[in-house]
Amino acid sequence: MTISMSAVKERSLLGLKEISREEISSILDRAAYWESQKEKMSPVLKNRFVANMFFENSTRTRFSFEMAQKRLGAQVLNFAAAASSVEKGESIYDTVRTLESMGIDAGVIRLKPIGLLAELAEKVSVPLVNAGDGNNEHPTQALLDLYTMKQQFGELKGLRVSIIGDILHSRVARSNLWALKKFGAHVKFCAPPSMQAPELAEHAPYVSIEEALKADVVMMLRVQLERHAVGVLKSAEQYRLHYGLTEERAAQLEPGAIIMHPAPVNRNVEIDDSLVESDKSRIFTQMSNGVPIRMAVMERAMKL
Repeated sequence: MTISMSAVKERSLLGLKEISREEISSILDRAAYWESQKEKMSPVLKNRFVANMFFENSTRTRFSFEMAQKRLGAQVLNFAAAASSVEKGESIYDTVRTLESMGIDAGVIRLKPIGLLAELAEKVSVPLVNAGDGNNEHPTQALLDLYTMKQQFGELKGLRVSIIGDILHSRVARSNLWALKKFGAHVKFCAPPSMQAPELAEHAPYVSIEEALKADVVMMLRVQLERHAVGVLKSAEQYRLHYGLTEERAAQLEPGAIIMHPAPVNRNVEIDDSLVESDKSRIFTQMSNGVPIRMAVMERAMKL
């Protein structure tokens, strides 16, 4: 399949900051279509080849993409950097170009270096889908989050969403922020000073944990405490005490509020174990919704 560079860009999904509300809505609508299908397999991409190129580990995200791709009938190549020549010094660019040369129709990429994905997209002639790049964006995670919120509340306009945790390193927080604001939702952040991203404060205010609990959606982020091994929050116990969603804090949530988390969850750190599968939790619903969302994204990238 040969498509123009403008079409390649339109079919790529690098982030949600730059794409329109209408485009996001069309992906969400198509995901709803795929979720409604009774048959697990709908081989609309049966002659397409896609490579999942994970230069950073995430078994859960890769499996979600792979499930979506296989349900659409695509031929899937899975590439893990730890078992590749990238570990021996081959550049990410060369790896992507190699797979492009072999005839893939699209690539799903997860990597750590910030800014590299945008550069790659300018140099290759197949659509690329961002599965997480540095602390920039994670668009399909935010799409499945929005989809989950729409399922629960019907619409996003006016929704109060609090995102709590390591905002500084969170691509999930950024993608959710950009997308939710396009739909008129009200976003608040809550984070320890060492985990705040000051440049985002003009887009969403930083509030106390008590204020953050006054929301329709309380989204907890995974915290890697080894990144912050200084100060009062250097232990899991200290983080839970000051910023975790404990049973006591959950009791303060409004009756219709829901709990979300991009997973995997550090139980009894970000969220008390008893809350992960509680009535208010939508954590496993989010994971389930990841498949139809990624089906919509892959179909958009590869369907003729």
